[in-house]
Amino acid sequence: MTQQAAPPKPPGSLALGFLAVLQDQTGWLGGYLVTNGWGRPLEFRLTTAVQPNRVQTALYGPTLTEYIHADVIGKTLVEKTGTKPDLIVTDSPSVLALRSRIDIPVVAISAQGATLAPDAIPFPHARTPGGLFLPARSAADRDLVAQLLERVDSAVDLTEPFARIREAVGEARKMGVTNRAA
Repeated sequence: MTQQAAPPKPPGSLALGFLAVLQDQTGWLGGYLVTNGWGRPLEFRLTTAVQPNRVQTALYGPTLTEYIHADVIGKTLVEKTGTKPDLIVTDSPSVLALRSRIDIPVVAISAQGATLAPDAIPFPHARTPGGLFLPARSAADRDLVAQLLERVDSAVDLTEPFARIREAVGEARKMGVTNRAA
């Protein structure tokens, strides 16, 4: 008897996490949207503003931004969310460091004018015009990420959810709705 490969799972069974880190006058805040493979929202979380104090600034030095983005905001949002994503996509290159803290692949979209994380490696992909980036320490994720992206509905633009996140964060802040996730 020959074994057949299992049919690929439909896009609806795939969960994608979109993690944005925004800065305003009150500090850094995170917005995290989990969607299915069709881009439909499954869960959304946001943080209150995180403002490092002078002691943290001195102690963390050049690693402060990575610490705030990956550890304080990113890891906390992912851990507090009930839906575990198969892949996390970010528009903040400093969030790539999150990959070494969790067991989920993380990629960054290439935004024009964005400063690249020093350990990011290019991952050209048709899903985004500028391509994607992987953390260099997680180059082995390349094949898995490519397989996951093949399961995403072809109509889904990986950059679009970040506009939804920014709009939702703005609306939530107007309403005074902020959860203390970080």
